[in-house]
Amino acid sequence: MAKGKVQRRARKVLGEEPVALVWCEIHKPIPVPPKEVHRAAGKGRLKSRHHWLLYAGAVVFFFVVVPMILIDKLGRKLDQLLWSGRSRSHRTGRPRTTPPDAQRSGRDRSRESDPEQDPTNGVFDGDWNLTAGQLLLRWYGHSPSPKRLVMLARDRICVAASPRRRLSPTKADDFRTVREFTLDQARIEGEAGQPRGYATFRLCFADGSWLEVGRLGEPEDADHFLRTVSG
Repeated sequence: MAKGKVQRRARKVLGEEPVALVWCEIHKPIPVPPKEVHRAAGKGRLKSRHHWLLYAGAVVFFFVVVPMILIDKLGRKLDQLLWSGRSRSHRTGRPRTTPPDAQRSGRDRSRESDPEQDPTNGVFDGDWNLTAGQLLLRWYGHSPSPKRLVMLARDRICVAASPRRRLSPTKADDFRTVREFTLDQARIEGEAGQPRGYATFRLCFADGSWLEVGRLGEPEDADHFLRTVSG
């Protein structure tokens, strides 16, 4: 279960003992909203800021690793060309042609259309003007970290965030409530017994909108949370 620091902070924020709580994230990329909708919501970030080490690693990869890979491939290609040139000089007879079936196969593959994709990527119901869409537009405006603590109280659901970019779900003690919903405004839908590491649940709102989250925190917290909401 949640460690002492998290429990004490949750108790202080709620003013009572939480019924259940769990850290979670938007577990898929946030869809790109219409420009006017994004502008009206303050043009906030739609993804978390990456740690500087990630950018440093990308620079090293593109300026050191990629050139080495290209040089290696170029060397192999030159070797193949030289070898094929020597082989042709010793061959006689008609030149080989590509079978018509092989030529057609490439064209046929290019004509195949990809299956239709869900533009919302299963993240939310799709209406940016409803509660879930507005919550999604402001998700990273509350904190640079993607993690949110969903807390269940007896009469409300609270979504909390920490101001820190990187946090430990077992030690964070500076989170604060960023959105609060009464039980007639929102409910949580989730199934108990989902595989650990892959479990998700939905925040469903009275206006018919919903938002799905995953990457649940501590396994014991996640199991207790899902058992509570599915009971």
